[in-house]
Amino acid sequence: MSKIGVLLSGCGAKDGSEIHESVLTLLALDRAGVKVSILAPNTNQYHVVDHLSNNELQQSRNILSESARIARGNILPIEDINNSDLDALIFPGGTGMAKNIFNYAIKGLDFTIIKSVELLTQHMINNNKPLGAICIAPVMIAKVLQNMGRSGKLTGGFDEKISSDIESMGVSIDKVNAKSIVVDYKNKIVSTPAYVEAKSINEVNEGITNLVHQLLKMI
Repeated sequence: MSKIGVLLSGCGAKDGSEIHESVLTLLALDRAGVKVSILAPNTNQYHVVDHLSNNELQQSRNILSESARIARGNILPIEDINNSDLDALIFPGGTGMAKNIFNYAIKGLDFTIIKSVELLTQHMINNNKPLGAICIAPVMIAKVLQNMGRSGKLTGGFDEKISSDIESMGVSIDKVNAKSIVVDYKNKIVSTPAYVEAKSINEVNEGITNLVHQLLKMI
């Protein structure tokens, strides 16, 4: 039975993982009957946001502990995972991912990626194992490909800045809506824009379900 990794970045779209995208990913994988290993870095998130008021809170929270809220406690620090155990890896999005896992929301195109995440992503690509990139995650995947000296194909939806930034890293883009996916067969990467484009949770669900089905075909 295939084992699929899902990497989370906290709990909440503005300072961690987008919860709808995360749960819909886990649901699609469960319906497919595969084993899932939920992962997160064991370090503090960039900041904490009150999702009702949008105000930053003067407190700190741990990415692993916050992600455990979505995982119902069944989660591993990414530092403890054996890379060879995973057959594929999926990255749900959320603005918090682009703060905690890679700091694109803070640094723009000068962003860096948490080293353990970049090394795992490189391992998956080098070993011809599929990746799923949701929402803002394609920006991170584009940087990994650039750092590896590879080209590829991803989607940033119809968002002009995200699309331009992905292209600036030497990766081509297809502009698609939230129900659709873009498949890079060479690198085995499947991406969908989710809440970059979605007007409803149903649209997000359709795109993520399509992503999971395609990703599992590529294992």
